[in-house]
Amino acid sequence: MRRGYLILYILCLFALNASAQRTMLNMGEHDNKPYYFGITFGLNFSVYQINYTQSFVNTDTFKRIQPHWQPGFNLGLIGNLKLTNFIDLRFVPSLAFAEKNIIYEYGNPDSTLNKNIEAIYMHLPLQLKFKSDRIKNFRFYGLLGGKFDYDLAANARSHRTDEFLKVSPVDFGFEIGVGFEFYNPNFIFSPEIKLSQGLTNQLYQDHNLQLTNAIQTLYTRMIVISIHLEG
Repeated sequence: MRRGYLILYILCLFALNASAQRTMLNMGEHDNKPYYFGITFGLNFSVYQINYTQSFVNTDTFKRIQPHWQPGFNLGLIGNLKLTNFIDLRFVPSLAFAEKNIIYEYGNPDSTLNKNIEAIYMHLPLQLKFKSDRIKNFRFYGLLGGKFDYDLAANARSHRTDEFLKVSPVDFGFEIGVGFEFYNPNFIFSPEIKLSQGLTNQLYQDHNLQLTNAIQTLYTRMIVISIHLEG
């Protein structure tokens, strides 16, 4: 009986090995391409990182100023340039429709306001993509790069009297992330997650706005979960 199980086990191993050897290698010539293109779409979650002024600490004008994550979405294109067998240079121009939420409360507990700040970023990241060896139709990669964002909906120059906070349109920052490539017969399916961190103070100084006097710096942070379709 034991010999029967052993023979069955060995036969299963041979069958699995033969099946693995018969796996088709999709897009086998793709690694030799000097460049290629694709499209990307995804879901983003963005928030403001706030540092408060001494005025906020010493006065009772505001009791609480609290940022919250809000969802949005991204649409864009991909241009990928091969540098070495394991490193690519990637440019991903896209539009990011984002929203940041700030809850602030005056000294009176009943005076709580929930405000959303909408943004439409012209998102221009330049990234280095570090690739693993290809395992049949699968590959893992990490990315690191810088970004330039321009907010088409920024209200820095707005003359409206109902603004509670003004933000500047230009932002520079860095990005870091990981992703996976699944090779299909005609395209590459790549899920990816990345952190995009702004390094430029987005607060536009307008001392006619009370909230401006309570905030010292305002930085953007965004987590993006994307699907890339590349060819």
